[in-house]
Amino acid sequence: MKINTDGVLLAAVVVHSNPRFVLDIGTGTGVIALMLAQRFPDADIDAVEIDESAAKAATGNFARSAFSERTTAHFSAIEDYKTDRKYDLIVSNPPYFVNDLKNPEIRKGIARHADAQFFESLLIKVAEILSDGGCFWVILPVKQAELLVQSAVDINLFLRKQIDICSDEHKPVIRQVICLSGLAGELERETFYIYESEGVYTAAYRTLLKDFFLAF
Repeated sequence: MKINTDGVLLAAVVVHSNPRFVLDIGTGTGVIALMLAQRFPDADIDAVEIDESAAKAATGNFARSAFSERTTAHFSAIEDYKTDRKYDLIVSNPPYFVNDLKNPEIRKGIARHADAQFFESLLIKVAEILSDGGCFWVILPVKQAELLVQSAVDINLFLRKQIDICSDEHKPVIRQVICLSGLAGELERETFYIYESEGVYTAAYRTLLKDFFLAF
């Protein structure tokens, strides 16, 4: 699971004024963490990955990047991750097929599937290591995003921003990027379209990712 649209969209749309410590949960090969390092030049980036080979790949990618001094990969499940840091910005492009048919390829299955308990453990850990005023950004299909928001309220994490992602203006919402914070407040909502026609990206999509994709 090296590069995918969900991951790059998440890394490009998250908003923060100037995070000091950033955490990427389920970093894979480190793409999101590297994009965040590029976007936030004063931030130290930690990246947690449960798959050992992916964590090793992320370590190698970090070492070869211009952000090697500010990026660190950790081979760990998020619930077992130990840190004294409080993170100003936490992001995750998590597995999302909850209690669904498991992918026959075991490693890809880990990247794409999760039990309901995973999301509960994820929220508890986020609440534990999130700084006062910090925010947690995540991208999920609509059903899973709604369930996550409902569960988050129970541990005093509140929905502050929601971005509905559509393939084009004629298609339904396929993903939601949501921002949770320990500070309750007014909800901001917007809709983002990837394509303006078949195979043609919107100007908004190209602008959002032009600093990261050589093709743009």
